[in-house]
Amino acid sequence: MSIETISLSGRKKEVSNKKMTFWESLYLVAIVKGLFITIKHLFTRKVTIKYPEQVRTRSDVYRGQHMLMRDDEGRERCTACGLCALSCPAEAITMKAEERKPEEKHLYREEKYASIYEINMLRCIFCGLCEEACPKEAIYLTKSKVLVPSNYDREEFIFGKDKLVMPLEAAIANGKLKNAN
Repeated sequence: MSIETISLSGRKKEVSNKKMTFWESLYLVAIVKGLFITIKHLFTRKVTIKYPEQVRTRSDVYRGQHMLMRDDEGRERCTACGLCALSCPAEAITMKAEERKPEEKHLYREEKYASIYEINMLRCIFCGLCEEACPKEAIYLTKSKVLVPSNYDREEFIFGKDKLVMPLEAAIANGKLKNAN
């Protein structure tokens, strides 16, 4: 079997270089077919969702806004290992690791933490690979319907820890729910 006959996709077609007839060279048949398709679409019902009143149902695998999680005691889970940044195909995640000081023991779980953790939402493709790569389950893509608010400044699309870290009250409430079960 030669390399020319192999088709990995199964869609390989033999192209012929035959001469067009007079009627084919006028392209009248192609123009009429195109007009027929356009006229057919004029009479079909438009699929429009009136956004504030109607909300589109989300898929089960929908991935929304990022969130840096906290543990039951309210400490940040992220240890700045960098696996999420390495797995990101869009290279949207940047972080800077620092050593935890003794007086910060109540803020961070491990000796190392992310002093700077930023996600460039203009680059992010919401693929979820950062979530899968994290060994500490520190980053999640939530089910919230809020993605990225529109803005005119590029700097507003770089989400830092102030926008990403889970609120302390929610982390403590989650800890109480787990302990109750």
